[in-house]
Amino acid sequence: MEIKDMQAFYAIVEEGNISHAAIRLSIAQPALSRQMKKLETSLGVQLFERGSRRIRLTDAGMLLYSRVKHILGMVDGTLREITDIGSGIAGTIKLGTVTSSGAMLIPELVAEFHREYPLVNFNVWESDGARILELLDSHIIELAVTRTQVDSATYESIVLPDEPLILAMHQDLCNCGDDPEYVTLDDLKGKPLIVPLRWRSSFMERCRKNKFEPTILSVSDSLVQNMLWTKLGIGVSLVPSSARSLASSDKVIFKHIKDAEIYTHTVVAWLKSRTLSSSCQHFLDMFRRKYVKR
Repeated sequence: MEIKDMQAFYAIVEEGNISHAAIRLSIAQPALSRQMKKLETSLGVQLFERGSRRIRLTDAGMLLYSRVKHILGMVDGTLREITDIGSGIAGTIKLGTVTSSGAMLIPELVAEFHREYPLVNFNVWESDGARILELLDSHIIELAVTRTQVDSATYESIVLPDEPLILAMHQDLCNCGDDPEYVTLDDLKGKPLIVPLRWRSSFMERCRKNKFEPTILSVSDSLVQNMLWTKLGIGVSLVPSSARSLASSDKVIFKHIKDAEIYTHTVVAWLKSRTLSSSCQHFLDMFRRKYVKR
């Protein structure tokens, strides 16, 4: 049985007679009658009770109607889903992030994107930059949000402007220096410091040039965890300036490093050799509108 036979049979049952169904299907009534006769012959059963002015179904016809209704519903739904995916309205976006970027940029962007495209869902991986690029190379994810430089021969990318690393601290339990906006490296002597692994070497080098060994309490790339420790006054965290958005307490304050600024930036990358899904392309377009200054 072909889809066109199902559609014709369904139209006849819904309309109640062949003439109305023929108008609905834009075909001649005799041709529709022959199509139904051929269908009954091929199935070896009678589908309609003859002699009634309004279509009445046999038991076999009633069973076929219930099945056809379900099948055509599935067909129509599948076509709509395919069309939606093609227009970026549905589908799954697979992305990988490092915590120092993903925790700040992605949630707000996803919230806005979800309001516009509620049928799109997300698969999100979180790891270090090298691992995220491995996932991208393996086609496990479509987009990588990282702070790692990428090879322009292999990847397309959007690079956001540089942002300084700053220090987050509890204003009462672990404050550094008297200035409300800046600290010097000397202000950090003896203070328990929480430093992300990716910036540990650069930070240590600056401290040693200033002739002191910093007190590293924790080396961790989990930005959310580092900010929680800061909130509890456990230590002073080295964070990107955009981490201000993660401060959940007015007791957490931020200060720039006056004499040894370190800069970082966020990179969104995807493979040149891979065609992005439409939903992913829409996500990138929104990312550009939201974060890329023209």
